[in-house]
Amino acid sequence: MTAETGAAAVAAPAQGVGVGRIVLASLIGTAIEFYDFYIYGTAAALVIGQTFFPQSAPQTQALNAFLTFGIAFLARPIGAFLFGHFGDRVGRKATLVATMVVMGLSTTLIGVLPGYSTAGALAPWLLCLLRFGQGVGLGGEWGGAALLATENAPHGRRAWFGMFPQLGPPIGFLMANGLFLLLILGLGEQSFVAWAWRVPFLLSAALVAIGLYVRVTVAETPAFRALLETRQRAEVPLVEAIRDHWRPLIQGSLAIVVCYALFYVSTVFALGYGVTTLHLARTDFLAMLCVAALFMAAATPLSAALADRFGRRPVLLAASIVAAAVGLAMPTLLDGGAIGVLAFLSLALAAMGLTFAPLGALLPELFPARVRYTGASSAYNLGGILGASLAPTIAQLLLARGGIAWVGDYIVAAAAVSFASLLSVGETRDAPQT
Repeated sequence: MTAETGAAAVAAPAQGVGVGRIVLASLIGTAIEFYDFYIYGTAAALVIGQTFFPQSAPQTQALNAFLTFGIAFLARPIGAFLFGHFGDRVGRKATLVATMVVMGLSTTLIGVLPGYSTAGALAPWLLCLLRFGQGVGLGGEWGGAALLATENAPHGRRAWFGMFPQLGPPIGFLMANGLFLLLILGLGEQSFVAWAWRVPFLLSAALVAIGLYVRVTVAETPAFRALLETRQRAEVPLVEAIRDHWRPLIQGSLAIVVCYALFYVSTVFALGYGVTTLHLARTDFLAMLCVAALFMAAATPLSAALADRFGRRPVLLAASIVAAAVGLAMPTLLDGGAIGVLAFLSLALAAMGLTFAPLGALLPELFPARVRYTGASSAYNLGGILGASLAPTIAQLLLARGGIAWVGDYIVAAAAVSFASLLSVGETRDAPQT
């Protein structure tokens, strides 16, 4: 088969694969995997410190819990490189199944891990190992889900199709926080801290089984089938991505920094801050986060539609400005009582949805099909190291040094980094799929 014939095959999605199944497979996987990731973030703010670290220093417990949270972000580029290689060499579908298995197994095992009172110093080391496994799995998940959606998208609809993996995070976030909220309300805080926090981790096994069933029924994407037919696969995708596409790799990594920083400061850090400093009840704050997640879910399709209409670059530039404004308003809103806290969370997660949605199309469009899984996944997860891995920890340190205003300034700085990077990126809306 000629290269021209193979390229032509990319123009239309596979007819045997229903649009609904493609959407569901890209959405359900990210929803489940981000559910796994978020239950750890919520647990880190509420119980991980006191369960897996010595009781002698409560402040150190909180800091150590947030540090274990950051380990997964350091592992995510490894997952991106590993699964990106197989995604570009073996296929998007098989790789996506593997990422879900790794993530689900790591999450489920955290649910049965003994605490410090039982296992001593071994407990935090095992926790770090499983948290690393979570990061490896998620490192390969997003890129494959984004490609599954965008490489099956009709012309002019890539941002809209790429939005469905981006809806997975707010759904997973809502599931995670909603379940924690129900457990605390139903069983009480004493039972929650003692054992019930493990239930969301154990439920991951059932959710992963559902996700696997959906994904194994989806066919390979047209773009990868064309690579197979024309024998144009990269021998070592990571080497080719770094050698020939280092500029978009850096641009994509920096473009997503504000998205990560905004989200994890306004959720993981803010949850700990709201409970310990503002003295809000855990249940009240978790309920606020569930409400705020709805704003993120609403902003995501809006931003995707605008990105198809006006282009990825102008929408993302405007979203970075909105994110900076949220950072500036953070001290005032958090000092405004429960209503102010809810307003901050809702605005922050809505801004996150605005910044996040177009990236589902932008990052894959920065790379050719032969290294697209590796390139998009690497940019996405390298940005995670810069914007999210230490975000709760840095925010905690800034709070101690300069107060909550410094934490807001941290969001503004992240927005400035992404804004500057996006200025250097050309419009990708009409980029070819080959």
